[in-house]
Formats: sequence, C-alpha cells, structure tokens
Amino acid sequence: MEAIQITCMIVDDEPMAVNLVESYVKKTPYLKLIKKCNSAIEAMQFLNTEKVDLLFLDIQMPDLTGLEFSKMLPKESRVVFTTAFDQYALEGFKVEAIDYLLKPFDYAEFLTAANKAQEWFSLVKGKSKTKPEPEEKEFLFVKSEYKQIRIKLADVLYFEGLKDYIKIWLKDNPKPILTLMSLKSLEEELPSSSFMRVHRSFIVSLKNIEVIERSQIIINKQRITISDQYKSTFLNFINKNSLNN
Repeated sequence: MEAIQITCMIVDDEPMAVNLVESYVKKTPYLKLIKKCNSAIEAMQFLNTEKVDLLFLDIQMPDLTGLEFSKMLPKESRVVFTTAFDQYALEGFKVEAIDYLLKPFDYAEFLTAANKAQEWFSLVKGKSKTKPEPEEKEFLFVKSEYKQIRIKLADVLYFEGLKDYIKIWLKDNPKPILTLMSLKSLEEELPSSSFMRVHRSFIVSLKNIEVIERSQIIINKQRITISDQYKSTFLNFINKNSLNN
C-alpha cells in the first residue's frame, strides 16, 4: 500500500479526551494533526476555509452534536466517532463513518481505526491519480420552443432554476433561453472548474463573476445570494484564487 499523509482534526469538548487523541495521532506517522476544536461550531468555522481528510469526532457535545455535524461535512472528509455511549454505534455507521471508538480506548484500538482510514484514503486517492481528466465541454444543446439550441458555455453568465424550468442567461442577450430541465441534472453536466451552484436556484459561471459583496455575487448587474448550504465550497474557491490570503 502506498504511504499517504492524512490530515486530521480532533473535535471534542473534553480537554482530557483531546489530549489523549492528540498523543495517539502523534504516534501515528501517516496522520498529520492540523486542528483541535472544543465544539462542532468551531470546527465548522475552520472547515469553511480549510480542507481536512479525517475528523476524530465526539458525539455528545453542546449546541451541535457530532452526528448532526457529520451530516454537514464536505463529501471528501471522513469521520471516526469517539464517544462514551455505545448506543450511538449504529447511527454512526449510518452516516458512513470509517470507525467508531468507545471511550476509554487504547492506542491499539485507535490504530485499528486509523489503519481503516489509511486504507480508505489510499483507495480513493489512488483512483483519483489514475482516473483520466474528463474533457471539458465547450457547449451544450438544450431544447427550447421545439428547437435544439447550441449553447456556448463561455457565453453563459448564470443558470436560474424556476420550478421545472431553467433560464439560461447569456452575454449580450437581454432575454434568457428557457428550457425544461432540473437544475440538479444540469449541474451534473457542467464542468465543475467553470460552474458552481451557489443557491438552490442558481448556478453561476465562475469566469464571469464581477464582484462578491456581503454574501452576494454580482454578474452583469444581477445580484445572486450565496446560500449557507453552498457557502463553504464557494469560500474554498475564493481562497484558492485570492491574492489577499
């Protein structure tokens, strides 16, 4: 198995538990600790701007439980739950946790969970290295008014969902093209390097964003709100392309 580095975070409201897991992480060569948090709220704020592979996550915490928080994580992050209560085990595996550690646990038990994480990330990262890059589309054909219209993606400003229809707003075109299609199915067809969903009703062209102001994107004088559901992904995009980091 190819050795990989796994970035990890500890989230637990008990300082002694945090210290114990931290000592175990430091003993494990392929784990790299980048953050310790005393609450899920603090962890969520960190993940708005940073990527973490693996979370050692306590379940019983105030304000937001580990189980609730795990359902909000980016799809590329994985969880090892840590808790003193075994009744959460089944529910933990329902959210696709790598493993479940029942407190108090020793280093051997911790290492078993860490090894499972290493296997998982080795498979995923190995596939991503060998998977060929998909050819980026330059255009799409959409049906509108009984015609198939060729849409050049470079000309798209944004897509606006309207119940079962989509409005396609183009450069130098005051009126949108209307097509019968769901925003979700369209999202799967668009190149993720050029388009991003920022609201349940909007997918924007990243190349045509003019201004970002107070959780709003301005494209061609149109203000589009970035909803909380998509804010984390969008902030990651901004941070990667910002000169002010």
